[in-house]
Amino acid sequence: MNRTLCISIALLGCSIAAPASLAEVVQIPVGQQSAELAQVKRPATGMTKERVETEFGAPLTRTEARGTPPISSWEYTDFVVYFENDHVIHSVLKHRPYVD
Repeated sequence: MNRTLCISIALLGCSIAAPASLAEVVQIPVGQQSAELAQVKRPATGMTKERVETEFGAPLTRTEARGTPPISSWEYTDFVVYFENDHVIHSVLKHRPYVD
């Protein structure tokens, strides 16, 4: 058997067996992952860092400001808060991997 034919047969065999080894990946948007996360109270746009810390406590971690305008972030258990200078510009729920 020539080499090209052997390679073609081997590739055909791999392409037939490959679909059986694939798994379905289900992606669920963060906002739809669970009802309890959708109800998590988060800082509102415009709040100051001082007010966020007063209402939500000290963050788990703080990322220093970078860039222009300076953007920093604070990480809490269920969400991350993004600041421009001293004010909240956005808060987002953290991704939770689906566990069956």
